[in-house]
Amino acid sequence: MEVLLVAFLIMNFIGFAIMGIDKQKAKKNQYRISENTLWMTALFGGAIGTTVGMKFFRHKTKHTSFKWGFPFLGIIELLIFFYLLFDAKAVFA
Repeated sequence: MEVLLVAFLIMNFIGFAIMGIDKQKAKKNQYRISENTLWMTALFGGAIGTTVGMKFFRHKTKHTSFKWGFPFLGIIELLIFFYLLFDAKAVFA
């Protein structure tokens, strides 16, 4: 279970960080992180981090797919995380 928690925390930290990095690159008119990379990070466990990063850095907030998609995916990931956390404890208890 510790591995699941650590992976969840790492992916969300990465999600938050790449939103900040992409925002800085956008300000400097540099080569950007692809939207596909942002979505893959969110999909593989970093949706909460990308959502918080989006709000914190005010980045991609006008894009409807990000504005609604990241929070929705974050809720799904939280439900899966807690299901695995509590179901695994019941199974292995």
